[in-house]
Amino acid sequence: MSSSGAFHHRVDTHSAPHFDFKPAQRYPDPAVEILDPSFARYRLFSATIEQICSGLRWAEGPVYFADGRYLLFSDVPNDRIMRYDEASGQTSVFRSGSNLSNGMCRDAGGRLVVCEHLSRRVTRTNYDGSITVLADHFEGKRLNSPNDVICGADGSIWFTDPVFGIQGLWEGTRSPSELPQNVYRIDGQTGALSCAVQGLAGPNGLAFAPGGRQLYVVESRAQPWRLVWSFDVAADGALSNKTLLIDAKGPGALDGIKVDVDGNIWCGWGSNGAPGADAAALDGVMVFNPQGQAIGHIHLPERCANLVFGGPQRNRLYMASSHSLYALYVETQGA
Repeated sequence: MSSSGAFHHRVDTHSAPHFDFKPAQRYPDPAVEILDPSFARYRLFSATIEQICSGLRWAEGPVYFADGRYLLFSDVPNDRIMRYDEASGQTSVFRSGSNLSNGMCRDAGGRLVVCEHLSRRVTRTNYDGSITVLADHFEGKRLNSPNDVICGADGSIWFTDPVFGIQGLWEGTRSPSELPQNVYRIDGQTGALSCAVQGLAGPNGLAFAPGGRQLYVVESRAQPWRLVWSFDVAADGALSNKTLLIDAKGPGALDGIKVDVDGNIWCGWGSNGAPGADAAALDGVMVFNPQGQAIGHIHLPERCANLVFGGPQRNRLYMASSHSLYALYVETQGA
């Protein structure tokens, strides 16, 4: 078993499909496509895409723990959180019975924060393993299904709350929506929950620009195209100056996003399901510069839902993609 990509771990997933993957034999990897010359500096000539493990049902929400050199990620329909250990190359179950967890991050104290579809809440795992509920209601009404989550430099926690987990039985349970699909902020000092963004169709991935003065939010059900909005963030967390940053303008669909130290936005990417869309050509990760121009495309054999920068140098891009987890070393670092 190796983390190099030469061999990968097949996870026991109760008959979930395993997909074989053959990495590129020669450098540079043709699957790492330069769409604009500015992306060339981020592509490592001698690095190829690796498949870390396969056999998942819907991989999501990766979060990296540099102090332990491991990655956690959700296998949503299998109701568990998985752990990939960089030192051993082993993938194992971290938590079975995760309330159909999705997005995850670390709070200002390094503790695990989890969006749970089934329980319709955001929780924190404390150092002793106990669970604290951070948010499950707003103004007396139940949240929909918290989807993705990030932590601000001030200790605040921001999460999106679409209805994906209450529309069926695959990644939640069928239930009526009691609230609009909002973006929420949990105050880092008081724990108070406030609504930060309203009026988006399917708010999904979110991330801060370097410095934390802009917030990016994916509107994953916008019509006709999927969008990324930018907001200015004030010192007290108030948002203003809503600006359209990225317009998919076609059959591409955005999901989770992360930002590197240069402000580029790395987006989970795939088909929006439009008739005639070439899903195989779309699957992977699309990279946009801070002005919203597409500059690179990492092609994967599966749709990428979410991603995170990890590794000791924060230069290893982990990509949670449908049935598998992939990784690629790049010449940049996560912000």
